[in-house]
Amino acid sequence: MTAHPTRPIPPIAETVASLMPRAKAELAELVAFQSVADPAQFPPSECRAAAAWVADALRAEDFQDVSVLDTPDGSQSVYGYLPGPEGAPTVLLYAHYDVQPPLDLAGWVTPPFELTEREDGRWYGRGAADCKGGFIMHLLALRALKANGGIPVGVKVIVEGSEEQGTGGLERYAEAHPELLAADAIVIGDAGNFRAGLPTVTATLRGMTMVRVTVDTLQGNLHSGLFGGAAPDALAALIRVLDSLRGEDGSTTVDGLVAEGEWQGLQYPEEDFRGDAKVLDGVGLIGHGSVGDRLWARPAVTVMGIDCPPVVGATPSVQAGARALISLRVPPGQDAAEATKLLTAHLEAHTPWGARVSVEQVGQGQPFRADVTSPAYTSMAEALRAAYPGQEMQVAGMGGSIPLCNTLAALYPDTEILLIGLSEPEAQIHAVNESVSPDELERMSVAEALFLANYAASGRG
Repeated sequence: MTAHPTRPIPPIAETVASLMPRAKAELAELVAFQSVADPAQFPPSECRAAAAWVADALRAEDFQDVSVLDTPDGSQSVYGYLPGPEGAPTVLLYAHYDVQPPLDLAGWVTPPFELTEREDGRWYGRGAADCKGGFIMHLLALRALKANGGIPVGVKVIVEGSEEQGTGGLERYAEAHPELLAADAIVIGDAGNFRAGLPTVTATLRGMTMVRVTVDTLQGNLHSGLFGGAAPDALAALIRVLDSLRGEDGSTTVDGLVAEGEWQGLQYPEEDFRGDAKVLDGVGLIGHGSVGDRLWARPAVTVMGIDCPPVVGATPSVQAGARALISLRVPPGQDAAEATKLLTAHLEAHTPWGARVSVEQVGQGQPFRADVTSPAYTSMAEALRAAYPGQEMQVAGMGGSIPLCNTLAALYPDTEILLIGLSEPEAQIHAVNESVSPDELERMSVAEALFLANYAASGRG
C-alpha cells in the first residue's frame, strides 16, 4: 500500500484548538439531556429532545436530508448527508446520543447530567465520552476541514438513539433501508484509545446477548419461621442458578460454550488493568489466561441486576419468586444467537428443586472483527501518527459490543469499518463519574479530520 501525504497538521490542529470552547459548551448542552432509552427510568421526551438537538446541529453545518428516523424499537436515530466533491468517496460517521442510566447518584461527585470540569481538567457527565462526546468529535473534525480548504469527501452522519439498550432499532431500520447508510468507509466513534495519549484502533468487539431469567416456586411469600427449611425459596434457587455460570476461579462456564480463546494483539499488563478497573487491594482478578484473553477473546457473563426484597424493609419471608438480568459477552468466532440458546439451556438445566424457570431474551448483537490491513486503516495510521507525535497506531480489542457493526458489515461487505473514539480507561464509561479528556477530544478530532483528508487522497470510492 502506498502512503498518501497528510494535509499540514498545524492549520488543522490550530483550528480544532480554537474550537474547543465551543465544543465544551455544545457537549454541556447535549449531556444535559437525560437520554436513557428506557421509559421505565426516564421520560422518552428526553431522548426526543436530544435527537432534535443533534438534528439542529447537523442542519447548522449545512447537512442535507437531515431526518429524525423512527426506528422499529421505538427509538429515534438522526441522519444527515453532506455531499462531497465530484468523484470523492463517501464516509459514514457514527455516534449515539442515548446513554446508560447514572446508577448511584450518591456516587457522583458532580451532577451526572451537568457537564463539569474538575481539578484534574477532565469534563465529567454521563455520555461525555460514551458517546455524546463522539458526536462532538465528528463536528470538530468537519469544522476544521471546512476552515482549511473544505471537506474533501462526502459525509453521512448517523446518530443512534438506543445503542445502550441493545434493542436493535437502527439495525432493523438499516436492513429495511440498505441504501441509506451505504458508504466507502465507516468511522464508528464509539470506541477509544487503549490508554489516554496512546492512539488506538479497535479491531474486535465482543457480541452480546441479554436475557431475563425468572424463577417461581410458591403461590406467594411464606413466613420463614413457619415454612422455612422445607418450602422452596425462589431467591435461593436463583442464586444457585447464577452461581452455576462461573467456575471456581470466576471464569464463565456456560454448558457447551467455548471459553478458552487466546488474544494475540496488544497485551494488557495485569497491574495496569487492576489500576484501570480500580480493583480493591487484596481482591484477585477472576478467570485465567492473559487479561487480553479474558477481555477480548473469551465469553464473559455478568449479572446486571436482581429483583428481590431490599435489605431495608425486608420481612422474614420465604420468597415465592425472583428474577435477574444477565448479560453474556461473546468474542469474535462465536455466534451470539447460538450463545443465547446455550445460555437459556444452561439456566433451565441448572435450576434446582424443580422450580419453574422462564428465560426471556431482551437484547442481542453479534461480535465483530475489522480488517486492519485495509487502505482506510493506512490512512488512519498516518492521521493518528500526525495527531499524536511520536506515537504509532496500536491495535486492540474491546470487550464491549456495538451490534450495528455487524449489520453494516453484512449490508456493505466491501466497506471498510474503523472504530475509534474517546472511551479510554480513565473515562469510566457506564460507571459513576464518567468523564472525557479534553486533550483526547482535541487530538482525536484532529486525527479524524486528517483521516478524511488522507482517505480522499487515497483514491478510494
